[in-house]
Amino acid sequence: MKNSKTILIFQSIAVGLLTGLVVLLFRLGLNRGEAFRSMVYASLGATAGAPQILLIIALAGILTLLGLALGLLSVRYPMIKGSGIPQIKGELLGKMNHSWIPELPLKMVSGIAAIGAGLSLGREGPSVQMGAYTGKAFSYIRTVFGKTGEPSAVERRYLFISGASAGLAAAFNAPLAGVLFVLEELHKHFSPLLLACVMGACLAGDLVSGTIFGLKPAFSFPAIAPLSFSLFPWLVALGMITAIGGDLFKRSLYAAQDLYKKMPIPDWTRPVIPMLASIPVGLFLFDASGGGHQLIEQLAHGQYTIGALALLFTVKLLFTALCYGAGTAGGIFLPLLACGALLGTFVGTLLCSAGLCTEIEIVNFLILGMAACFTAVVRAPVTGAVLILEMSGNLSHLGSLVLVCLSAQITAELLRSRPVYDALLRRQLDAQQDKKSSSPEFPDRQRI
Repeated sequence: MKNSKTILIFQSIAVGLLTGLVVLLFRLGLNRGEAFRSMVYASLGATAGAPQILLIIALAGILTLLGLALGLLSVRYPMIKGSGIPQIKGELLGKMNHSWIPELPLKMVSGIAAIGAGLSLGREGPSVQMGAYTGKAFSYIRTVFGKTGEPSAVERRYLFISGASAGLAAAFNAPLAGVLFVLEELHKHFSPLLLACVMGACLAGDLVSGTIFGLKPAFSFPAIAPLSFSLFPWLVALGMITAIGGDLFKRSLYAAQDLYKKMPIPDWTRPVIPMLASIPVGLFLFDASGGGHQLIEQLAHGQYTIGALALLFTVKLLFTALCYGAGTAGGIFLPLLACGALLGTFVGTLLCSAGLCTEIEIVNFLILGMAACFTAVVRAPVTGAVLILEMSGNLSHLGSLVLVCLSAQITAELLRSRPVYDALLRRQLDAQQDKKSSSPEFPDRQRI
């Protein structure tokens, strides 16, 4: 028995290594897409008159075709839609099933295409789901080629979860957050064996991803000094404000999904709408396009007016809802962190204008805003605090992180704001049931 547990831990490490490689390829593809998109919009900005109009028309045509292709994929393979984390929760509850062939490569390609084209979607959800696919693929390969017999249901489950955790660790260079995310959000049940498997997988995934991107924090922030205790009461207010903003973030996602359902257009045409909307966003407010990584770093190093921050938050929130509601591959981690960073910077800038803090301390509010927004939206305060600690690479604000996350969690409870992935899973299951009810002969595809 002890030997089988040890074997399972080493198999989880192998899953983490494979997941790290998959996420590494995904991140490299996203970086190439981001660089190409920046070059395209720089060229558009450098031209004027008729040449610019022709370039915009050509770009609109390309994005329309790309949107149609993504729409067809999401309709044919609904498990690759959106973040992928609700689907993982669905499988763990026994209500959904992943098929790693062909969904794993399709998730990667569609995610690179959607995010690279400028949609306001994140890389973390696809990375987590691709990790889960990798864990399932490993179980299948072990069954076919292994000599230890077919893995049990528990072993399959642990490999599936280990891959998911390694996906988050590799996406954000945050191995500890990957461990906590599984225990706090996905599995929600603790066992020493599961903890060992997940820890091994997260460490392995982070090491593989770090071979190219470096074992450094995900965000490049300036030097961060601890906040004085005199500002701690304002952190309670920041948590409350960010929780309200997080509730708006969730409501906008649900409203966009409902709006698309009411539109008299086929489901496979939906991604064309955010694709075309990305053109004016990219031309006039480029920082609001894409996942939000570049926006967060620019907020930390630049100075923005109150009006500019309010505009960026509004556009980012609405554009994210428009993109996610269309149903193509892409997560919400980075967009929600960007919205939290904008709210935190907004509050910090207000306090600085009132002489209550210095300009150097505004970056602290940016970081705390991200943690509070994650807590309010995902309802996983421990994961949120640790994730931001790992992504910022600084432990000086540990106490303030705990306070702001607690404030956001309590406020979200008072608002009766459901965890976003639970709500999105419920919506997917309802849509799946409606589709089966309307089509009595609707076949369940055989899954591997």
